[in-house]
Amino acid sequence: MRISRFYQIQKTLLQFGLDELIPQQWQPWYARLARRCLFWLRNRHPDQPVGVRLRLALQSLGPVWIKFGQMLSTRRDLFPPQLADELAKLQDKVPPFDGVLAQQLIEQALELDSITQLFDSFDTVPLASASIAQVHSARLRMTDDNVADVVIKVIRPDIRQQILADLALMDTLADAAARFLPDGKRLRPREVVQEYRKTILDELDLQREAANAIQLRRNFDGSDSLYIPFVYSDYSRANVMVMERIYGIPVSDIAALHAQGTDMELLAKRGVEVFFTQVFRDSFFHADMHPGNIFVSRDTPANPKYIGIDCGIVGTLNAEDKRYLAENFVAFFNRDYKKVAQLHVDSGWVPAHTKVEEFESAIRTVCEPIFQKPLAEISFGHVLLNLFNTARRFEMQVQPQLVLLQKTLLYIEGLGRQLYPQLDLWKTAKPFLENWVKQQVGLPAVWRQIKDNLPFWAEKLPQMPNLLHQYLEQGPKQQRQLLQLLTQLQQQQARARVQIVSATFAAASLISASIVFFQGSMALAVLLFAGSIGFAIKALN
Repeated sequence: MRISRFYQIQKTLLQFGLDELIPQQWQPWYARLARRCLFWLRNRHPDQPVGVRLRLALQSLGPVWIKFGQMLSTRRDLFPPQLADELAKLQDKVPPFDGVLAQQLIEQALELDSITQLFDSFDTVPLASASIAQVHSARLRMTDDNVADVVIKVIRPDIRQQILADLALMDTLADAAARFLPDGKRLRPREVVQEYRKTILDELDLQREAANAIQLRRNFDGSDSLYIPFVYSDYSRANVMVMERIYGIPVSDIAALHAQGTDMELLAKRGVEVFFTQVFRDSFFHADMHPGNIFVSRDTPANPKYIGIDCGIVGTLNAEDKRYLAENFVAFFNRDYKKVAQLHVDSGWVPAHTKVEEFESAIRTVCEPIFQKPLAEISFGHVLLNLFNTARRFEMQVQPQLVLLQKTLLYIEGLGRQLYPQLDLWKTAKPFLENWVKQQVGLPAVWRQIKDNLPFWAEKLPQMPNLLHQYLEQGPKQQRQLLQLLTQLQQQQARARVQIVSATFAAASLISASIVFFQGSMALAVLLFAGSIGFAIKALN
């Protein structure tokens, strides 16, 4: 199964001529020879531009590869426009499956004899089609006189088997990388693949996505920055989800945003603020923020608001990760590279033997050039590449729990670059993070913890006199029991030492008796043998 899938992937890439993307200097002679030997796998689309061929190849390989193309589409600083434009079509223009089949799946999931039992209308032509699901417009009958415009999301049929096949292949490749690559242990490919497996399989469960959307909507209730559509959870199942239809402008449609007079600078800043709010305030962030999932409200363009959809992939961080990241960000913003290096050592992400001064110098070399520059002049892709080389030099391990966060940061950069290239990402994020760190330490944090614990202490306060009396009454008794146990332990240790010594002497006497016996000294042998028996009896007692 895995071998056949690996062959299918190689076959697809070669039949779309994607080996042309590899520079000649990166192709050793044996690789070129192997390519010529595969004469039956020629480029079947020589008349198509390379961007079209790349998009079609990723589409044919399935959802795992489509999502990879979605991420690449946001990196317009790394790819020429014609390539990025083609990859952007993977965000919501994947070829759909049959709309009549989608209607049948909806009827089966909701146990309807006919879709008209619940919906006044249903459009079999999908509004959008993505790698794992597609959406159809409908009108949900709320009451006899009240209907709501909705969209119905339907998982592609038989998609799970294809995803599992690709994940099995990724497991094999990750195992090989961990075993044979020089950086295999540090990069932790098995853990990264396991994290990705969990993420993409969770995305196949639309009930989980519905719960994620409800949580995000509650987190940003009343916000001017982000709106999450309402989910009709009563009509959501594992493969079907019904939610409010929104009429926003795709965030990638820059011309339409300019035409309605959108404040692009404020919109870009709010994108950064929304991300950091989700990560550090809520510990719950939308982790699939490619442009196909982000819209901008048509209302109040001078005070623009994002609309987020497709909440199938979310990320969470524990308190330690949040604090570590926030302190690192603030230290970066303040150019305190020594603190950054020390935080890496303290967290255990680099070995304890790392020389902080050397690590500090390496981080400064990578990060210093990016400060006080607008986003248009900063390539975080190149920065990440330099940081990767630095990490390899200092044996820093990959942290699988942060893979989603890293991917989301790439999306945020690509989005900000498109909306307002002059955005100063550091200037926008720094005040937010500094305020968050201040809230986590000092008197405000102590007072907040006291308030959070007040209900617990109020419940326990009436019991305190009894608990104190029990402690004072039982304390001396427990201390006496502890002293008795310690005394018994000391006696057992003393007996054990005597037994070890006696057993040693018994063995030595027995060996000596045997040697003396064979040398002909019978009387001495008997004496030593008797001594060995005595020592043995003492050891047993």
